[in-house]
Amino acid sequence: MVSKMTKRYVVILAAGKGTRMKSTLPKVLHQVAGKPMVELVLDTALAAGVNQVVTVVGYGGDQVAKQLGQRSAIARQAEQLGTGHAILMAEDQLGDQDGMTLIASGDAPLFTVETFNKLFEMHEKAGNAVTVLTAEAPNPYGYGRIVRDALGNVIRIVEQKDATPAEQALTEVNTGVYVFNNRLLFESLHEVTNDNAQGEYYLPDTLEILRTQGYTVGAYKMADFDESMGVNDRIALAQANRVMRQRINQYHMANGVTLVDPVNTYIDQDVQIGQDTVIEPNVSLLGHTKIGARVTITAGSRLVNTQVEDAAQIDASHMEDAYVGEGATVGPYAHLRPKAHLAEGAHAGNFVEVKNAILGAHSKMGHLSYLGDATVGEDVNIGAGTVFVNYDGLHKYHTNVGDRAFIGSNTKLIAPVTLADETITAAGSTITNDLPKHAMGIARARQTTKPAFWSWTPLAQKFDEQTANHD
Repeated sequence: MVSKMTKRYVVILAAGKGTRMKSTLPKVLHQVAGKPMVELVLDTALAAGVNQVVTVVGYGGDQVAKQLGQRSAIARQAEQLGTGHAILMAEDQLGDQDGMTLIASGDAPLFTVETFNKLFEMHEKAGNAVTVLTAEAPNPYGYGRIVRDALGNVIRIVEQKDATPAEQALTEVNTGVYVFNNRLLFESLHEVTNDNAQGEYYLPDTLEILRTQGYTVGAYKMADFDESMGVNDRIALAQANRVMRQRINQYHMANGVTLVDPVNTYIDQDVQIGQDTVIEPNVSLLGHTKIGARVTITAGSRLVNTQVEDAAQIDASHMEDAYVGEGATVGPYAHLRPKAHLAEGAHAGNFVEVKNAILGAHSKMGHLSYLGDATVGEDVNIGAGTVFVNYDGLHKYHTNVGDRAFIGSNTKLIAPVTLADETITAAGSTITNDLPKHAMGIARARQTTKPAFWSWTPLAQKFDEQTANHD
């Protein structure tokens, strides 16, 4: 009977620079579906219930370590001398432990929790010294081939350049992921030499060492070859994003979300979406965005770290770090900036911008207005062209508007100012003083009318000349 108490460890290889990415950013920090690749690998490892993760860093190591925080121990590889050398850097943390150690690459972000779990389980059940994760490749060129004996045991992994024609015809390939008996892993790594063209210490050499010592080398073949995709350049990064986003979109559709055009819908890994929500094409839901049930999001919308409650409607709008209450409507072409808060049933319409402000329940700000550093009460109507003037060039100030107020079109509210409940501003006013309850504020120049002024204008003279020529 297989013990369920066998400890699981993971070593993530994340030391490479990734020169083919043509970037100053370490390769493993390039993002797939909104997360750095190495963090996706870490998420998968932790979800598989491992006892400890050690990430081996090199180029940009401080950046990688900062990204992973306290979720992974860090080992540092000062010189990139091969995969075998990299894993030896984790010996201080893991070398004296009993259990199983999975080796993963920080630039291969598509492996699933299910695959890691099955690999661990198969390795433990078989009692192997090492188990290689393999897959059937549609085009195996460039991959290391898995060579088995008649009983199905792995004899060796042969690289493309060293393979015979018969071996090149094999389609089962090495994915670069292994599970080892932890103590045997480090014992065999000390026997690996760098007697090769690159002068590096290669992890696959341990398989031959263990096999010749009489240990069993096994393999677990996974079903989906796409999971094994490694990212070495921007082309592969785009392909990995395509695979991951397809996986994410299928998950949401299977859970009751309508994606009108899944191919052109971009949803990050940590986004949550409720049932019966409808999302049109060219929508991006990014970061830790959370969407409720029965929400409609129309084409062209982009939401970042934003929460949208049930039955809201987002129409071709952009939002960052914002909150949209139940039944609220936004857009088209609205911009909700950080700390924008629309309460239940509120409306921010076309070409409206909201930042660090609360628009109260059932209040309406229909079009062409700016709401910044303000608290607006319930059932307030804000006319077109209204500006909450919050900044004097040095400091920002707050505006308060009470319930059921009516803000006339083209009003300027010069903060700090407070309008009490059920106040009114006349259209075109510039309000600089507080208004008490039920008051109306009028702050504009008195109209002057000059009769018969038209006939003296150059425009009238030009019109008369055109009329005469026409006659």
